Amino acid sequence: MAGFELVGLVTPTETLAVEGSIREIDRLRKIHGLGRWRKLKGIATVRLPDGHIGPAELHWYEAHGIGKKEMKIKRLLS
Repeated sequence: MAGFELVGLVTPTETLAVEGSIREIDRLRKIHGLGRWRKLKGIATVRLPDGHIGPAELHWYEAHGIGKKEMKIKRLLS
């Protein structure tokens, strides 16, 4: 699901995979650069394009010095 806006902080975060455990590690390094990549998940309040505001489970990739990349909604919680 694309085109959403974060309304609040993302909490709590949980690490799903690190470096070699990430299936798309080669693509991440090619597009965004070298770093210690982690796949994370968390819960946040989001605003969808249709105006709906509610909690959602988010997944994203993150590396030190590069930041959060490719954040997506995995599922809506309400």
